[in-house]
Amino acid sequence: MNNALGLVETKGLVAAIEAADAMVKSANVQLVGYEKIGSGLVTVMVRGDVGAVKAAVDAGSAAASAVGEVKSCHVIPRPHSDVEAILPTSA
Repeated sequence: MNNALGLVETKGLVAAIEAADAMVKSANVQLVGYEKIGSGLVTVMVRGDVGAVKAAVDAGSAAASAVGEVKSCHVIPRPHSDVEAILPTSA
């Protein structure tokens, strides 16, 4: 079940790519996409089971910290169905 949403927000694209790579390699999650927020901020989003998403966000945050700056990371265990409307279409 893909009932959790994980987000890692970084300063810069390189750190975001590093986070995405670490997240999909460390746990059974699917990459939903990324969003360029502005001012150099990029948010990477993954979906999967709650435990897998938590592990992926932890791994992604650590990996991104090694090459850049992590601004924020968060796991939403059961996002409301209305949240789907603001996610990238690849969800």
